[in-house]
Amino acid sequence: MTERTIQPADLFRFQFLQDAKLSPDGRHAAYCITHIDAECDEERAAIWLLTLETGEARQLTDGLAQDSHPAWSPDGAQLAFFSTRTGIRQLYVMAVSGAAPRQLTDLAQGLRRGPAWSPDGRYIAFSASATAAPAFPGKPYRVTRTVYRLDGDGYLHDTAPDLFVVPARGGEARNLTQDDAYNCYRTGPVWSPDSREILFTTACYPDSYRWFAALRVVNLNGEVRDVVKDWGHATNPPSAAWTPDGERIVFVGNPADAPKQSHKHLWVVPRQGGTPQCRTTGIQHNVAGKFQSDMPIIASDAPNLHISAGGKDAYVPVQIGGTKSIYRIALTGETDYAPVVGGERVCDVVGLHRDRILMTVNTFDEPGNLHLVDADGQNERKVTAFNSALLAEFTLPAVEHLTFAGSDGAPIEGWLMTPPSEEPPYPAVLFNHGGPDMAWGNVFSLDFQMLAGAGYAVLLVNYRGSLGYGDTFMAAINGRMGELEYADLMAGVDHCIELGLVDPERLGVCGSSYGGYLTCWAVSRTDRFKAAVAENPITNWESWYGVADIFSSIALPWEGMGGPPHQAHDAYRRASPIHLAHCCTTPTLLIQAERDLRCPTEQSEQFYNVLQANDCTVEMLRLPNSSHGGSTSGALEIRRAQNEALLDWMNRYVIA
Repeated sequence: MTERTIQPADLFRFQFLQDAKLSPDGRHAAYCITHIDAECDEERAAIWLLTLETGEARQLTDGLAQDSHPAWSPDGAQLAFFSTRTGIRQLYVMAVSGAAPRQLTDLAQGLRRGPAWSPDGRYIAFSASATAAPAFPGKPYRVTRTVYRLDGDGYLHDTAPDLFVVPARGGEARNLTQDDAYNCYRTGPVWSPDSREILFTTACYPDSYRWFAALRVVNLNGEVRDVVKDWGHATNPPSAAWTPDGERIVFVGNPADAPKQSHKHLWVVPRQGGTPQCRTTGIQHNVAGKFQSDMPIIASDAPNLHISAGGKDAYVPVQIGGTKSIYRIALTGETDYAPVVGGERVCDVVGLHRDRILMTVNTFDEPGNLHLVDADGQNERKVTAFNSALLAEFTLPAVEHLTFAGSDGAPIEGWLMTPPSEEPPYPAVLFNHGGPDMAWGNVFSLDFQMLAGAGYAVLLVNYRGSLGYGDTFMAAINGRMGELEYADLMAGVDHCIELGLVDPERLGVCGSSYGGYLTCWAVSRTDRFKAAVAENPITNWESWYGVADIFSSIALPWEGMGGPPHQAHDAYRRASPIHLAHCCTTPTLLIQAERDLRCPTEQSEQFYNVLQANDCTVEMLRLPNSSHGGSTSGALEIRRAQNEALLDWMNRYVIA
């Protein structure tokens, strides 16, 4: 077979690992993987069983719906899982031996997070809305909540999720929380070792601007107590676990007085609450960590924090620049931590049994696969090979690791993916990540592969404000939002031009969310780019402050500009591309999700109208029924439209 580059039609041939859970005896893994049903043009997911010693895999569910979130029973004989086979996500249980699944819930509103099996095997916990109220009501309604809507969830009145339990043998699901807060926020419930209490996260209280997650515990009588609330917060998405003796809770987060632009740490707190103790003092990088990706992830609430059987150590990923290593972190005694597994890749822990770790591994060249490794980092072996036959069809882009000086001499990290079918200097697309407290890293990206397959070099820059480079690096943009990031991005462009790798006359720029903001910033200040694609951007910080779902919970504008708009009007104006949009001459495509509550439609509409009024070539692609991340994990038609529009716009104006 003749090798070729990846083309847009190939993007939906890939399978993506969503979730994996290690069996109680450590011999098997249950995992969920997606595939595209070409006949009905929908994404499906199936659950598989992997025997770790032999590598033999057996499909457990038919994959005719979204079967996801497998959870082992304590005896390892059954799996609980979610499925949309009836049209709405419900809870099922099946024997690992292969018996037909048994449906445990029939809730009109469907299920959100979980499931989690109690250690005594009696109950299964999950989260769901208390009512079947629509996320976007079609009839008049009154708003009284402080945070009243949330991107991806819609309007929270009557829809904020609660924590439920259902008997594993069948019976009525029982609601344990009824407080109108968003319970099990971005993570599933975690049972205490004695099966008496459930650890969960809470955010979006009806009477508070608090958005970051608190840690709470509820017993089977519905009695709730706070473990971590006023002290600070857990990360989003949160990572938390009980020690095996049930006396302590381990979590990733930060105290309330920590700057927004600071890395997260690992903490230990008594089960009854109190002042958490930091176990990662001295680590300059981001515990747990996160990278921007455009792969569909269903089980983003899967835990990545695991405690050793004796409760001595935690195993958790630590983000270092564009990589993630797995660290062993001591939970008692003197501060003690060390990397166990690393390299130029992204590793996440999905299971720990005695002396073996099950982990996912991502690289620029390959979507996630499962690896097994000893707890001391020895004897690593790959146990799955998803997409290996498909990847063998292609010649993939080379990846050049870059280190260059930012505008003020600070070292900046980046990467240049170069097209295999072209010769330098290449036409290039500067791809800006969102956040800004996000980062590019060694993660497979469909957009990157598509652009490289079409002949573009793709430039990725972790500008000031990015995760993984220390608190000083992150906080450097405060008071200089837009300005310093843009300078770092252009330094990367100039560095690649000086190396002879990039053609200065054939440049495009794109990005989503904060990356869309930086894209609009760039084209309002330079005419060096021949095309721009800004997806769900922020263009006017002052109006964004008043319309975004979490405007007052994100401290970035406050810290970066010296206060809210009525206290720092000039700073908001300086940081907003809309005020120089009339200077733009770059053909610009705005891609806007119509149900984006994080960067609402008016942000794109303002920029579009100003460009139209000043005779700049501009178009807007609207994505109906799509949230902020819809082009990554939404309906196939949304993801396909974004891919095709991005490539078409670059082809139309960069290499035309």
